[in-house]
Amino acid sequence: MKITAQQVNELRKSTGAGMMDCKKALVETEGDMEKAIDVLRKKGQKVAAKRADRDAAEGVVLSKVSDDKKYAAAVMINCETDFVAKNADFIAYAQSIIDLAVANKAGNIDVLKALPLTNRTVEESIMDQTGVIGEKIQLGRFEIAEGESTYAYIHPGNRIATIAAFNKAGDALNDAGKDVVMQIAAMDPVALDKDSVSDEMVKREIEIGMDQARQEGKPEAMLEKIAMGKLNKFYKENTLLNQAFIKDSKKNVSQYLQDVESELTVIDFKRLALA
Repeated sequence: MKITAQQVNELRKSTGAGMMDCKKALVETEGDMEKAIDVLRKKGQKVAAKRADRDAAEGVVLSKVSDDKKYAAAVMINCETDFVAKNADFIAYAQSIIDLAVANKAGNIDVLKALPLTNRTVEESIMDQTGVIGEKIQLGRFEIAEGESTYAYIHPGNRIATIAAFNKAGDALNDAGKDVVMQIAAMDPVALDKDSVSDEMVKREIEIGMDQARQEGKPEAMLEKIAMGKLNKFYKENTLLNQAFIKDSKKNVSQYLQDVESELTVIDFKRLALA
């Protein structure tokens, strides 16, 4: 199978590994991007352990909280070029969609697509925009979070947006809420806590940990124990409540929230990001 320069570049961008290492991994996996990432990790490359949102090249990502603060939404509107993504009219159009979603507390992407926007449904409106702008425009993703209180953050540039829901409410929690949604943007957790990590991801991490230990020459009888140690490190680095708090690395996010108010915790979060 011929591996294209575009495939190699995409893997390089998503992992940070060298061009030749990326090409070899793609050749070995016959072009399968997910398997190639695992191959690089097994060979000791320091690449992302998680699967980021890399399907869309350009666009706008926005998030917003409802007036009662119990609902938050994040939306990704995709386009083909950076020129369109930075256009004020395109950003305003994306804003109108997130405003509509929050005003109606849309429950999922299909509900959002069916909502009326200037006498057309959102889905029809997006098709209209494709004709007007001359680029493929699509509603890439839509996510929500609901709880006693919710918070939202948009990173400057509209390429990363996060939302989080908490089990408690009150003005005293505002700073904590803002800290957490910024943490999610910066640290890109794969799950809320260790119990929220998928069985597939746990299996993958154990397999990679054992392969790494085997290549380091560790005894076969020790491989599983070593892999479990690496898995626990994975939990600490990649699950939100167990991650080191970015403003005080001496405590994790869960401990930080407990210091703010007893039994305060995050019950859901979402992160949307353009490549």
